[in-house]
Amino acid sequence: MKLLTVILSLFLFANTVSAAPFNAKVKTKRIPAGTEFQLKLTNSLSTYNAQGTEFSAILMNEQSNDSDVILPMGSLVRGTIKKVEAPKRFSKGAILYLDFDHVVTPNGRQLPLSMSVIGRTDLTYDGGIAGSKGYKEALGENWQKTKDITSTATEWGGDVFDDVPVADQLMTGVGAIGGAIGGGAYYAYDFFADMIRKGKNVNLNKGDILKVILVDPVDVPVI
Repeated sequence: MKLLTVILSLFLFANTVSAAPFNAKVKTKRIPAGTEFQLKLTNSLSTYNAQGTEFSAILMNEQSNDSDVILPMGSLVRGTIKKVEAPKRFSKGAILYLDFDHVVTPNGRQLPLSMSVIGRTDLTYDGGIAGSKGYKEALGENWQKTKDITSTATEWGGDVFDDVPVADQLMTGVGAIGGAIGGGAYYAYDFFADMIRKGKNVNLNKGDILKVILVDPVDVPVI
């Protein structure tokens, strides 16, 4: 009886040892750092949301290597709002920081990710998305509005008496002067208003496409 027990134990041990290497062999493919992804947001995000708010996005560009599909289009990426900075005076906008946490692979595994948003003109030096960049940007927008006011008033003056040459030139001049006065008044008002006005909030809509770059490589089990 004892001999039978020993033999059975040895048999089970041998099976366990021989099976271990087989189970450990998992085929993986690496997505290198620097790879660009396009993600489509499945819910809206803004700087009105609190830190820690969860979000998800769908991978829009398939990741493949040779004949293997590493991550198919439609793979789900999840993340949270890492930090929110409120808007400040001098037209300095709010800032939204996103943390991309993991991707769900086709076999259901959740793999950690490290990603950064790229390709936007509203990015801060440390990777946040800004609602507005401050007083200098606000002044530039005000100056453009001032030029639009002057241009519109000038065109209006010329259109009033379009068929009467002398009157047309006169009214064009009157419109230009009026536009310059009105545009100048608008610029002067906003010049001071933007000093005390808070900047804009960040709003990302459901369906918006975010371009991101992979910071660290990730090894993905393939089917």
